[in-house]
Amino acid sequence: MTDPELQVTGSRVVYENHWMRVREDQTVLADGSTGIYAVIEKPPAAVIIPRHEGHVWLVEQFRHPVGARYWELPMGAWEHLPDADAEMLARGELAEETGLRAGRMERLGRLFFAYGMSNQPFNVWLAGDLTEGEQALEATEHGLVVGRFAEAEVQEMVLDGRIADSATVAALGMLALRDERSARIA
Repeated sequence: MTDPELQVTGSRVVYENHWMRVREDQTVLADGSTGIYAVIEKPPAAVIIPRHEGHVWLVEQFRHPVGARYWELPMGAWEHLPDADAEMLARGELAEETGLRAGRMERLGRLFFAYGMSNQPFNVWLAGDLTEGEQALEATEHGLVVGRFAEAEVQEMVLDGRIADSATVAALGMLALRDERSARIA
């Protein structure tokens, strides 16, 4: 898509590693003023809500940019397979981080992590019919902890700040809206 209010006149990669690329675009606005816009490019990701019998599984890990540990839903991207099937990615991330395998997956929707600075989308998945298995953590996930919480406690964790990840809060919100709609229809 193009924006009639913003024209990109040049672009260059200013940083790149295995997980991301940062691009700097030279821009001209409709009024003729010029500027720059930094864009973080990352592959599509999955955010998974593992739910069974009124409980949700979360993972807790240290997040270096904010210098603290927080609870969040299992999530991730496959940099080595950026075009991977979305459901396969979700199933893989769920098993990797929690050890859980889902007998049923339902896609709830597609969002972006932070589209004011990144192009990275994520699909939100509801995982059900769960069975336990072995985790397969990556080296960067050292110290990741898995916990099972009652849904009411997960809501309290959002309100008291133990869950501060916006993708987790948005995914839980999508689930609440879906459940509310299902209850109205029933």
